Amino acid sequence: MRGLALVLLRPVWWLLFGLSVGGRERLPREGPAIVAANHNSHFDILFLLSAFDRRAVQNVRVVGAADYFLATPVLRFVALRLIGLLPIERRVERGAVDPLEGARAALAAGRILIVFPEGTRGAPEEMGRLKSGLTKLVRETGAPIVPVYLQGAGRILPRGARVPVPFTCTMLVGRPIAADGDRAALMARLGAAFARLKAAAPPLHWT
Repeated sequence: MRGLALVLLRPVWWLLFGLSVGGRERLPREGPAIVAANHNSHFDILFLLSAFDRRAVQNVRVVGAADYFLATPVLRFVALRLIGLLPIERRVERGAVDPLEGARAALAAGRILIVFPEGTRGAPEEMGRLKSGLTKLVRETGAPIVPVYLQGAGRILPRGARVPVPFTCTMLVGRPIAADGDRAALMARLGAAFARLKAAAPPLHWT
């Protein structure tokens, strides 16, 4: 049901926001795999999920902040039942369970994770500093990283906005990054992949 709903929404995104996807064939069809995307808007999640085919999206989980997405009953329902959220605690007390444990278990079960390595939504069309927690997960599980750059979503619904506006949106999917090398090497390769995808994105315009 979740997969069907997301696939049916795909024409809506194309019509309203002119969503185009380059390199869609590079999105993983099975896990373990990690899709790492920049993050400017909550529309990022919907656009990413709608890019997967119906069978693959059933296996996708979105890593998100528990304190935000589980804050109200409505958000909790949308996050857990429709989006397929894998909640992560951002504030962890000493001695508590490792917040990455759920993500490790999901990858071990062959899931595809969507993560936002900036950690939070940034300013429209600006890349924030990438956090290195992702590399720990990659090195421990061996899951490849598939970089995805989204352009325009931050203009459609920027942080703090309530009503979307009709900007075009482009999604560019990069080549997988193998889970080898140390933390610094992985971060450098991921940063370079984002830079290449951003440079290849077309100019923004209204739909």
